[in-house]
Amino acid sequence: MDVSEAIKSNRSVRQFTDQPVPREQIEQIVNAGRLSGSAKNRQPWSFVVVTQRDTLQTLSQCGPWCTHLAGAAFAVVMVVKDMHEPPTLTTPFDLGRASQNMILAAWELGIGSCMATVYEPDRTRAALSVPADRAVPWAISFGYPHPDIDPRGRAPRKEGRRSFEDVASWEAWDENA
Repeated sequence: MDVSEAIKSNRSVRQFTDQPVPREQIEQIVNAGRLSGSAKNRQPWSFVVVTQRDTLQTLSQCGPWCTHLAGAAFAVVMVVKDMHEPPTLTTPFDLGRASQNMILAAWELGIGSCMATVYEPDRTRAALSVPADRAVPWAISFGYPHPDIDPRGRAPRKEGRRSFEDVASWEAWDENA
């Protein structure tokens, strides 16, 4: 699948089959995140890969939008130094770039994913033995999409993305964009 097709067809997947993802493919996905660009080449991330069912279950209880982690084949938890201290103001952007690389690499392999915002960082750090001086803002669930909800063949939703004309202005701000 080419990049353009991956971008157009990717959807968040929150329900997965029980099929494990081979370690080689997990490494390929995580490596796509590692290779992401970052501001000043800081590479502020570390990634904790979680495959153990009990740990995934614990992580699924670390925020109201983390429940899909329980059914994932694996998750990647983002770990960074405190994101609110200069000079790390670009860290959320850098994590987004790394996340999107992993999400698209997974999608190319037929593996779905969904972002999860961590609302209970202390619990997340404890589950993963992450030091208290590190932030754990997000996790991504990964797995093969459950066949009943597999989005690959689905048409885009009517309430999908805003049109190009609605979001892009040329040369100057246009309040209609």
